[in-house]
Amino acid sequence: MKRLGPALFAAVAALLVLPPSVRAEDKPPITIGFSIEQTGGLAAVGKTGLLAFQIWAENVNKKGGLLGRPVKLVFYDDQSNPANVPGIYTKLIDIDKVDLIVSSYATNLVAPAMPIVMQKNRLFFGLFALGINVEFHYPKYFSMLVFGPDPKPTFSKGWFEVAMAQNPKPKTIALVTADAEFGRNALDGARQNVKEAGLQTVYDRAYPPTTVDYTPIVRAVQAANPDIVYVASYPPDTVGILRAVNEIGYKPNFLGGTMVGTAAAAFRTQLGPLLNGVVVGENWEPAKTMDFPGIWDFLKQYQPKATVEGIDPLGYFLPPFAYAEMQVLEEAITKTGGLDETKLAEYIHGHPFKTVVGEISFGPDGEWTKPQNLFVQYHGIKSNDIEQFRDDSHITILYPPQFKTGELIAPFVKAAE
Repeated sequence: MKRLGPALFAAVAALLVLPPSVRAEDKPPITIGFSIEQTGGLAAVGKTGLLAFQIWAENVNKKGGLLGRPVKLVFYDDQSNPANVPGIYTKLIDIDKVDLIVSSYATNLVAPAMPIVMQKNRLFFGLFALGINVEFHYPKYFSMLVFGPDPKPTFSKGWFEVAMAQNPKPKTIALVTADAEFGRNALDGARQNVKEAGLQTVYDRAYPPTTVDYTPIVRAVQAANPDIVYVASYPPDTVGILRAVNEIGYKPNFLGGTMVGTAAAAFRTQLGPLLNGVVVGENWEPAKTMDFPGIWDFLKQYQPKATVEGIDPLGYFLPPFAYAEMQVLEEAITKTGGLDETKLAEYIHGHPFKTVVGEISFGPDGEWTKPQNLFVQYHGIKSNDIEQFRDDSHITILYPPQFKTGELIAPFVKAAE
């Protein structure tokens, strides 16, 4: 048996006597807690956000963790039910004693967590939550959403700009949404844009969140005979409304709005050709104008995992933003050298961040300092095959100008054909 040389012996001996605390895997983890939709109406989207969080944690841990400690995600299924959210966050903070918290997906699931977060004075990220902090001005809240410092009107501003550029200009409008937090916030901004555009509102009603049959709603809108129809809807509603439009053969001049879910593969495959002609708000598309550094590296990790798990195989809607949110948190922790949430909030407010969805920075209320939302039109869709959505051949970005890829096909009936 060969003897170890003096230098090699010393190195091996040093490794053997190293205390466990110097190895990241032996240190207590940094715990990040959240609720997430694993079941219920928003699960098709919520599961994609969860996978993005998990990919981020996996990548960080491969690099040795944060602050020399591994990262552990602690999460519970909120069942897409806002009533479950306060209890989950109370448990995460008081029982699990997680180091940091982030949110579930969507306004209706983020809003119920805010009173708990503020009461406990915790740092908090809202994932796709519209205008949550407009009234609170809570300094430790940050929004991972693209609508900039004035989110409510910005949410629909581009849609109105596209609609009003038609010749002849529309004169009347119908406003449709659900009677819930998201819908109320969306229509607050839409009504401001209606006023600025000089449009006459001929229909403005909110349907119950429990609605399953949207045909009476669409028939009522049709009877009002508006030139343009703005809809603010959550994914299940989006599907129901577009199916009702098709079933009764309703053909307004211009149809769409902020119909959440159209970018998610599950809803694209459900709707297929029913998407043709609609002009809707989205956040990212696989266009050359939006080829941000790192986004395809992330998607190449996400897509095979998503296919195995049976969730959105594209990942163009929520996942890049969920991953970017964690990139912001990672940098803040690394640069401040700790988990002091006051210092983290100060750092996040004071610095821009390079993420997979571009460079972003946060204003006083935690919203992005510059809006980056899109309005797109679907066209030429022949089937329900997901493969036709892998590129932007059936999706034209109409707004904003820096991301624009083509022109509006109008009226709606022409594009729908």
